[in-house]
Amino acid sequence: MSPSWTNLVKFISEEDGQPHLGEVDSKTYPDVGLAVLKGEKIAVKLVKGTIFDGVVTDTTMHIARLLAPIGIEEVPIIRCLGLNYRDHAKEANMPIPDVPVLFIKPRTALNGPYPAKINVPKLAQDGSSDYEAELSIILSKSGRDIPESEAMDYVLGYTCSNDVSARTQQFKNSQWCFSKGLDGSCPLGPVLVSPSAIGDPHNLSIKAIHNGSVVQDSNTREMIFDIAKTIAFLSQGTTLEKGTVIMTGTGPGIGAMRNPKVVLNDGDDMRVEIENIGTLINKVHYE
Repeated sequence: MSPSWTNLVKFISEEDGQPHLGEVDSKTYPDVGLAVLKGEKIAVKLVKGTIFDGVVTDTTMHIARLLAPIGIEEVPIIRCLGLNYRDHAKEANMPIPDVPVLFIKPRTALNGPYPAKINVPKLAQDGSSDYEAELSIILSKSGRDIPESEAMDYVLGYTCSNDVSARTQQFKNSQWCFSKGLDGSCPLGPVLVSPSAIGDPHNLSIKAIHNGSVVQDSNTREMIFDIAKTIAFLSQGTTLEKGTVIMTGTGPGIGAMRNPKVVLNDGDDMRVEIENIGTLINKVHYE
């Protein structure tokens, strides 16, 4: 059974204090992330079933706490692209790659939207903790050797994400999985938007906002490898499991490339805003 939702949230409800899935009316709440931050009372329609087959009901509940739209138990792995925006490659003075630049985050990196915080461990409290605003997709089913022509059928939905990175550790090593795989380094949310409701996923404004200042401002049309090409490439000889999160890369303006540098410091307000999805908001906390 295919899911019937278009704007999905996972939340703890005011009514019973339990986690649920819900459908948000995007006309009433065009940006759930900002609405939660403002303390608005947000009504949702209860979704019965899982994120993969959930059906919207007539039961109304209210959000007490917003969670990541997919639970850690449903995510087998987080696959990530580096250097996948033309304007970011130009900023970094690096050639356009011929094949996707790839790394992974473990599912333990999964984090939620506000009030969840980006926890920075001691090894990254050295002035190198950084942000990357990214569009992420979640896969609706498992597949291997997926043709590019069929790849978009594997997309369950789209959400905002932040590829939180420890740059000192990243630049010590050609492999990025450790420096980008720290606990909580992959906030997702606030909403998972279905393919039918997103519009063109390759023409969405995407911004990173640090303490109220826009530090990244790009568009998903700058992607070097689009979503279909990415899925097809990743699935060559490799089973991509249902629930896999794919982070599609970031635009220019990351903290390490700015002059002066921008660092995620304790107490900072960090946001990722994507057109037709909303704003992923997190405060930064130094462990």
